[in-house]
Amino acid sequence: MPGRRPIDAMHTLPLRLNPGEDLRAALQAAVRARDQRAAFVIAGIGSLVDARLRLAAADDALVVPGPSEILTLSGSLGADHAHLHMSVSDAQGRVWGGHVLPGCRVRTTAEVLIALLPDWDFSRDPDAATGYLELVAKARGQ
Repeated sequence: MPGRRPIDAMHTLPLRLNPGEDLRAALQAAVRARDQRAAFVIAGIGSLVDARLRLAAADDALVVPGPSEILTLSGSLGADHAHLHMSVSDAQGRVWGGHVLPGCRVRTTAEVLIALLPDWDFSRDPDAATGYLELVAKARGQ
């Protein structure tokens, strides 16, 4: 049809992260290593030690001490940013969730599926309505 864009390409990237790796930094590095500027984390499972989360509207990190299991992991990745949300359960089965902060170290493994979007660029710009840096998605060439 005239005026309609063709369906954009999407490539999937399954990853296994190793013990000791920083979850957030490793995901950003995987996207950068493939010269990608737009990606989404579709799913993630695994285990962490001393998970670090930022709760809604909080300024400080919540540290979930000791071992925890990743129950959910999703978010967006760009060349210079990561906006990731995660829920984890601690050794007593309590569930915590929030923004993934640097310092979440893999305990045994993390298995993550990333969708690479080679036809797009993601950036973050200030948004007057929210007061935060918010996602700006642009098709390459725009």
